[in-house]
Amino acid sequence: MRVLVVNAGSSSLKLSVLDDDAVLTSESLPTPRGRAEEDAVREAIERCGVVDAVGHRVVHGGDVFVEPVLVDDRVLRRLDALSDLAPLHQPKSLRALELVGRVLPSVRAVACFDTAFHATIPPAAATYALPAEWRKRWNLRRYGFHGLSHAYIAQRVAELAGRPVGELRTISCHLGAGASLAAIDRGVSVDTTMGFTPLEGLVMATRSGSVDPGLVLWLEEHVGMPPSELASTLEHRSGLLGLTGNADMRGVLDAEAAGDADARLAVEVYVHRLRREIAGMAAALDGLDAIAFTGGVGERSPEIRARAAAGLSFLGVALDERANAEAAPDAEIGRPAAPARAFAIEAREDLQIAREVRRVLTQPDSGGAT
Repeated sequence: MRVLVVNAGSSSLKLSVLDDDAVLTSESLPTPRGRAEEDAVREAIERCGVVDAVGHRVVHGGDVFVEPVLVDDRVLRRLDALSDLAPLHQPKSLRALELVGRVLPSVRAVACFDTAFHATIPPAAATYALPAEWRKRWNLRRYGFHGLSHAYIAQRVAELAGRPVGELRTISCHLGAGASLAAIDRGVSVDTTMGFTPLEGLVMATRSGSVDPGLVLWLEEHVGMPPSELASTLEHRSGLLGLTGNADMRGVLDAEAAGDADARLAVEVYVHRLRREIAGMAAALDGLDAIAFTGGVGERSPEIRARAAAGLSFLGVALDERANAEAAPDAEIGRPAAPARAFAIEAREDLQIAREVRRVLTQPDSGGAT
C-alpha cells in the first residue's frame, strides 16, 4: 500500500510517499498560506503519482481521538472544535487536510495523533491538582505530545534489543526543537513530560519548558505583561534562544567551547532538566531496561547524550564512549555490561503514520473516536 504521509509543521509542509517501509519520494514545502503555495503543494502531490491512502499527522486529538481515525466530515468538525487546545498547530493540520483532500478527493485519509499514544497514562500522571469543576468543564489534563515518535521508538528499541516490546521498560527521549520524554512500560505510555500544552517539561529550542505558574502570574499582575506577550515569549523567545540568543544546540555547544558563559549555563540548565526528568520517568516505570535518544539533538549530539548519561549511572545507564561518538542512526551506544541498554535512533514519525494508516484501513474497527 502506497501511503502519502502529510506532516504540517509551523513553517513547512512535509510530504512523503512510503511503500511498506521504503520512502519512495519526499518533499518539504512552505506552509501554504496563499494561492502560490497551494499550487506548489498541488503540483508536489501530483508528482507523487498514484497513492492508495493519505496519513495526516495531527497534533491534538484531545480526549476524543485516542486512536488513528478515518477522516470524514464528522471527524473534521470534531478536529476543528479542538483547535483551542492547540491554536498554533491544529489549524495548520486542518488546512493540510482540506488542501490534500481537494487534490485527492477519492483517496481515503487517516488522521494520526501526537496525543493518542499518551491516552493510556494513568490518572495519577494525567491529572492536575485543580478544582474538579475546572477540570471537567475545560478538559484540563496532561495530554502529552510527540506520541507518534515515542510509539515508533518503543517498537524500534525492542527490535534493536532483540526482545519483545512487552518485556521492556523504556524511556524515549525525543530531543529536537520541541523536546519531551515518555515512560513506556511494555509498549504502553505511562507518563510523559509535556502536559496540557507542549510548553511543559524540558528546556527546548525556543520554549521555556516548565516554569513556576506563580512567576507567570506575577509578570501579568506586577509588570502588566498581557497574556498574548507572555504566551509568545514562553513559546518563541525562551529556551536555548532566551538563554543564549541561539536556538540551535550545535551553535550553543560551539559557543560554550569558545568560552561563552551564557552558552555554558544554557547547556547546564538543559542537561540538568533532562537528567531530572529522565529520573522521574524511571520512577514512573519502577526501573529501566532501555533508554533511547531521538530527534535532532538526540540523534546528532553525542555530547548531550554523554552529559545526560553521566548523571544516570544510578539507573544503570553507561554509554560506550566510542560507540556514542560514532553512532550512526539506529545504533546501540551503551556499554555491553550496562544494566540499562542505550540507543541512538532516527526519528521516523513518517513510518509510524504509514503503519497506523495501514492498520486502520485493513482493520477498520481498530481506529476511531471515543
